[in-house]
Amino acid sequence: MAKEQKNKKPENKKPKFNSYWIYAGIILIFLGINFFGGSFNEPNEINSAKFEEFLKDGDVKKLVVINKQKANVYLTDKAKEKDIHKKKSEPGIIPTGETPAYTFFFGDLKKFQEDVENIEKENNVSANITFEQETNMWGDILLTFLPFILIFGIWIFIMRRMSGGGGGGAGGQIFNIGKSKAKLFDQNTDVKTSFKDVAGLEGAKEEVQEIVDFLKQPEKYTSLGGKIPKGALLVGSPGTGKTLLAKAVAGEAKVPFFSLSGSDFVEMFVGVGASRVRDLFKQAKEKSPAIIFIDEIDAIGRSRGKSNFSGSNDERENTLNQLLTEMDGFGTNTNVIVLAATNRADVLDKALMRAGRFDRQIFVDLPDVRERKEIFEVHLRPLKKIANELDVEFLAKQTPGFSGADIANVCNEAALIAARKGNKAVGKQDFLDAVDRIVGGLEKKNKIITPEEKKAIAFHEAGHATVSWMLEHAAPLVKVTIVPRGQSLGAAWYLPEERLIVRTEQMLDEMCATMGGRAAEKVIFNKISTGALSDLEKVTKQAKAMVTVYGLNDKLGNLTYYDSSGQSEYNFTKPYSEKTSELIDKEISNIIETQYERALALLEEHKDKLTELAEILLEKEVIFKDDLQRIFGDRPHAKNNSDNIKLKSEEKQEDYAAENTSKVNKGEKQETTPKE
Repeated sequence: MAKEQKNKKPENKKPKFNSYWIYAGIILIFLGINFFGGSFNEPNEINSAKFEEFLKDGDVKKLVVINKQKANVYLTDKAKEKDIHKKKSEPGIIPTGETPAYTFFFGDLKKFQEDVENIEKENNVSANITFEQETNMWGDILLTFLPFILIFGIWIFIMRRMSGGGGGGAGGQIFNIGKSKAKLFDQNTDVKTSFKDVAGLEGAKEEVQEIVDFLKQPEKYTSLGGKIPKGALLVGSPGTGKTLLAKAVAGEAKVPFFSLSGSDFVEMFVGVGASRVRDLFKQAKEKSPAIIFIDEIDAIGRSRGKSNFSGSNDERENTLNQLLTEMDGFGTNTNVIVLAATNRADVLDKALMRAGRFDRQIFVDLPDVRERKEIFEVHLRPLKKIANELDVEFLAKQTPGFSGADIANVCNEAALIAARKGNKAVGKQDFLDAVDRIVGGLEKKNKIITPEEKKAIAFHEAGHATVSWMLEHAAPLVKVTIVPRGQSLGAAWYLPEERLIVRTEQMLDEMCATMGGRAAEKVIFNKISTGALSDLEKVTKQAKAMVTVYGLNDKLGNLTYYDSSGQSEYNFTKPYSEKTSELIDKEISNIIETQYERALALLEEHKDKLTELAEILLEKEVIFKDDLQRIFGDRPHAKNNSDNIKLKSEEKQEDYAAENTSKVNKGEKQETTPKE
């Protein structure tokens, strides 16, 4: 069926007609008439001296002065027989009537007349001078209208340039600027994406599939008196698959599907956005039942009056008002369902979110380990050759916090890395290298680092590893490296548990492990450096969240200053007093300093083992979990001995994995932390 549909598509498209050819043709006609509109039997041009010579010889029958600047010379019948005049004749042209033989231009008319009169008296000849006035009608018309033609042409050119950027075709014309730019997908359009291509997201996929069923079988849902929802809003973090779900709807639905972005409504002209909304719903109602999908709806759906401090008219508000009216006004049509996607639901207008407009809000979360496995299976299909030993479940465990877009990027990077190495198939190590590449950045083994800096980095990273190994709630260590990667000079990689809630002791242990790098520098060198920039940034955010967001501080009590609606972004004042602000700053500092002192105490206790670990790191540049187990022994607080299983030497690379909450050491203050 797919091949038959493709064959039905018209292959030979007629070329589009460009109106500029009309303007060019008119201008060429005017120019041709102006320059070639005269007689083709033009007289030969001579100078005044030659004319005086002919006049003295008596060859001139008469002289016609044209417009007081040019003279046409007519010869006598006897002069026409002379050889000198015969040579000037054009072969193959038969003159009709009396035509001038010569023409010439002169300067001052009065002086020219005096010279002719003197020659006539001296040689007893007559020039028979007459005066005529000639006009070029077409040339005059062209000169009259040319300025207006140029102005009109420039105006059309500017208007088309201003309005023709994204619409293309009729949508780019100045008179169609208010038309909708939505792309139409229907049964005649070959859309290959289906719900089979959407892995995970079971709850969201079920909601969206039900919307498709609403339009296919409305009687099934309206038979008991229910109403079909007006709209559904897909909300989630970037890369979680909101737009992919919409593509699947376009591929599965057998009804017209209009797709566009929220920015397509925004234009520099007043009223254009509202006009495009009206035109969009008009087209959808004509083809109902239909689905409208608006991606990134926050471009036009922001809360009204929150971002307009000048008090002037806001075009986005007019567009939003028109959208609200079309979705739930007096003239609404229940056979049109609106799908929208955004990752900023907190800034959307409350009127847009109420029941009757977007009846359903579908939350698209980051995938868990089971869903990541399904997503990996989807994105592994396009890879032509995959190693047999590849364990998809293992890859899913090594990528906590990755979105669907991140996993697609991992698969693509793994294929590129395998091709760069010259491998015939994409193997496990290629995927682990791809995870490292995405989380930490590209390795920079040729980066120039002094021995003193390298030693400081080694002890810094060994400090992270030592403290995390000794703490109960710290994430299990995977590897430590001092090879520069991306903007970092060294990194400690962990594989954290996927928790839904976090307790106070868990956050404190994580903060203590993060401060282990700076604490190691203090213990070994009795000096600190700027290399702990990302560590300080991380613990400061965690401590601030404990105090002001989660209510985990005893002195401030069970309160939070977090605003889930996002309206606090527009406030210029803090939600607490200056006295409370001082207390918050003090408590944040106390939490961080307490964990720093705790890390110092742990490292002082295990200073010899810390030094041994750093020496191995300086030698190998990369150490794994089994190196720590050999030096420190089993973890003191291992759970069910799951962390005490020794890694065999040939299985080292199986744990060579990056994760999104890695702790990274910075050698320069300007550098930033990798993605978390």
